[in-house]
Amino acid sequence: MLSRVADSLYWMSRYMERADGILRMLKINYASSQDDIQEFSWKPVLKIFTYLKEEEADALAKDSRGVLQYLVTDKSNNGSVVNIVTQARENGRSVQDHITKEMWQCLNEFYHIVRHDKLMDQLQKEDPVTVLDNLIKQCLLYFGTTDVTMSRGEGNSFINIGKFLERAIQSADVLDIKFSELNYQVDKPADTMYWKYMLMSISGYELYLKTYRSGFEAKNVMEQIILNEAFPRSVLYSVNQLHRYFERLKNERNLHNFNQIDFMMGKLRSKIKFSTADSVLHEGLHHFLSDSKQALLQIGNTLNHTYFAHS
Repeated sequence: MLSRVADSLYWMSRYMERADGILRMLKINYASSQDDIQEFSWKPVLKIFTYLKEEEADALAKDSRGVLQYLVTDKSNNGSVVNIVTQARENGRSVQDHITKEMWQCLNEFYHIVRHDKLMDQLQKEDPVTVLDNLIKQCLLYFGTTDVTMSRGEGNSFINIGKFLERAIQSADVLDIKFSELNYQVDKPADTMYWKYMLMSISGYELYLKTYRSGFEAKNVMEQIILNEAFPRSVLYSVNQLHRYFERLKNERNLHNFNQIDFMMGKLRSKIKFSTADSVLHEGLHHFLSDSKQALLQIGNTLNHTYFAHS
């Protein structure tokens, strides 16, 4: 496969995973803001998904509709959903021969929905949760269509590598920012709703209730999001899948580059897999998450250099 094609498939997938993460976070946090109007702040969400300066984030922290507009429809914000979906579509358009007709239709339809002027009005005047729900369904339609129509070749591997690399970084970011709000004091009692909404924002609430019977505890939340191999958005699950799909790219022509990245992925996977909640806390949660995220970013950079020919 041409490096240009692999690059476009990889970034198309990363952008779609990022759009899905932003929309889920916005939906749940908007619902949370209505329950806790006085204390609620958008700053954690802005820290995860934007590069705003402290004073800019402070100005938006209490403005729910303003945050929705900035993160969904603001064309001047490179990290907004409208710009991310546009980038995904551009990458898909450049490799239409390598994706299915159904995938292209999903991307194209999503693009036209987020670009439509009425979306901004809906977010400002209607119930934002319903609007965000409909956008999330577009993401799910894309993911499901990709899963059931894409052939299981190199292209599918690059799509999944992009998806799970982006997801692992997102989960580490979400956990780090949320615990930073508590100064990483895992034993400090936190509002039950704080953990409930956090888990709901990454679709982990129901699994948590089935796994832990003792109620909401910071240590258990941390354990699920980092170490639970059955949770599709945990860091460990994402790294396992990342490694799984990368291994399918092995062939005699790219052995040196393959071995270099395979070693990086295997090292990170082993570190997380053989950690426990106690060992993570002993190392320091922020340090553990920062190291893991740095390793993931390094894997992404090395993929750029060796598989996508970016210097």
